[in-house]
Amino acid sequence: MAAVVLGTAMTALATGNVEASVVSPRAVNDISRYCQACWRNARLPADRWGDCTQQVFTRLLERVEPTKWENVLALEGEERKEFLRAIDTVKKRTQRTRKYHELTHDFADTHTDVANDLRERRDEVALAAQTVLSPRHQRILELTVGGWAVPEIAAELGTTVERVSDEKYKAIRKLRAHFGVV
Repeated sequence: MAAVVLGTAMTALATGNVEASVVSPRAVNDISRYCQACWRNARLPADRWGDCTQQVFTRLLERVEPTKWENVLALEGEERKEFLRAIDTVKKRTQRTRKYHELTHDFADTHTDVANDLRERRDEVALAAQTVLSPRHQRILELTVGGWAVPEIAAELGTTVERVSDEKYKAIRKLRAHFGVV
């Protein structure tokens, strides 16, 4: 990771941006270790950690002067806020990508028994939802499956984003418990 940052700093030096070339190796190492802890806590696949950390460094290079990278691990400050935004953005993007890839295998071939099996599973889940869930939880899951974002669902139901997120989580847990997948 240090090589990537060093290479970017040398590029900045070559283009005449001398100030951007001053990057503390200690700051790079500390930021890398902090990122790894974040990826582990977010349960991202270990083989993606390097790419995720590189994306954070790229965003930092775009938005925070490298001379101020020492401040990203401070308790307060604009640099810290930008660092945490970068980590959150990369984490969420990686999680969404992983979920998308997990779904594609189920929907890839519609002309085989896999499609029929999938259809039967959906019917089972729909029946279980009618049995186990309240109408409100059913509606939240229906909108979620329909591609609605949580803020859109909250607006539709006239409630807060936090409430929708909490109810969606509870509904999914009820369905998992019903199917014995905990």
